[in-house]
Amino acid sequence: MEWYTLYKGATGEIEEKKSRFIATIEPVSSEEEAVQFVAAMKKKYWDARHNCSAFIVGDNGEKTRCSDDGEPSGTAGRPMLDVLAGEHVTNACVVVTRYFGGTLLGTGGLVRAYSAAVKEGLANCEIIRKINGFLIKTVCDYNDLTKIEREAMQKGYVIHEKDYGENVTISILTEDPDRITADITDLTSARAKILEPEPTLYALVNDKAMIFAG
Repeated sequence: MEWYTLYKGATGEIEEKKSRFIATIEPVSSEEEAVQFVAAMKKKYWDARHNCSAFIVGDNGEKTRCSDDGEPSGTAGRPMLDVLAGEHVTNACVVVTRYFGGTLLGTGGLVRAYSAAVKEGLANCEIIRKINGFLIKTVCDYNDLTKIEREAMQKGYVIHEKDYGENVTISILTEDPDRITADITDLTSARAKILEPEPTLYALVNDKAMIFAG
């Protein structure tokens, strides 16, 4: 299973039979951060009937927890967690705040409402895929630079940066270093100097490459 990472959080709100369900979603990197975020939301929405929560942390969603916060067991926290897991989103914590509207929704109605609130919040978030790939630096002349850039555009290679000097050093991010090495070698008739690939964790954020530490 491929997991995606919450990069930027957001909020979403639905109304069901005059009850308001406000989903607040925040990136977290540990259980401790998630617990702190839930506490902060309970403080912010102190006057609400319920502040139900769920979180998933870890590169592969290893750690999870959820809370119904007074709603009937299994009607809030677990459905919220199921939405995060169903979308394969990790390093995310969501709190759904409910302001009671005076009408009981029943167990099925609560499950649907809490799930819908999380989906509404996720739709407003920015979610990325972190890639365990490689950074390849290639040193070439300016004539070959144009060829490499054209090849990158055609084959979807990610050019991270270019350093201009007497020659050009191009940094390319990839999941398949052998393929890029072979392509550049063939394209430049082995004129380009290709340095040893460096293991790198990266993602595309707003169509730009971002490298993550560790």
